[in-house]
Amino acid sequence: MHKTRAEARAYAEQLGRELERTPAGGELVVAPPFLLLDQAADPAGRWALGCQNVSADLEGAHTGEVSARQCFDAGARWAIVGHSERRREFGETEPLLARKLARCREAGLTPIYCVGETVDERDAGETAMVLERQAAALSADPPDAELVVAYEPVWAIGAGRSASPSDAGSARAVILRLLPGRPSLRVLYGGSVTSANARSLLEGSGMNGFLIGGASLSAGEFAAISRA
Repeated sequence: MHKTRAEARAYAEQLGRELERTPAGGELVVAPPFLLLDQAADPAGRWALGCQNVSADLEGAHTGEVSARQCFDAGARWAIVGHSERRREFGETEPLLARKLARCREAGLTPIYCVGETVDERDAGETAMVLERQAAALSADPPDAELVVAYEPVWAIGAGRSASPSDAGSARAVILRLLPGRPSLRVLYGGSVTSANARSLLEGSGMNGFLIGGASLSAGEFAAISRA
């Protein structure tokens, strides 16, 4: 929940300049608040747009909600579903998230589905159990559809410390085991990613990319991570 419309437009312009100097090393998605989707768009198409959340309902009398269809119409092609902050602050659970995933598919949005354990769950050795419970929301998701799963250990988000490459790699292996037969599955890591640790995390974990939080607020740092 950052940036005004003017600030979002300035961010997009700076990111464009950064990418002109050194093109990104991978596919980029920017997921701003709903009201800033148009301001964060890139006319040159160097990044796609994502929304940070969608309603579990198709439409109707749900004051304050934003539907997947409205997000797609506003230019988004991706949707973050099940972020740890949504789970913690709004009590979102797997049955609700399964409905959100279904709405994304109906609207043409590709979901970025977030999973990850808290520090207490990690210390109790329950990481694999938590990932299995969270992956249950994908049981009805079409296996041949494009899917991104983002492993975001809650204990690393905004804490200034990231999982080790081997921790991230172990979680990736669990996710792949839980979601077999998905040829278009990509797994991302999220949790205190910076331009300083991005390369080692990527190479040491086998991840396909990152879901970047605080570091993405700086266009320069976001571009630096993409270059790394």
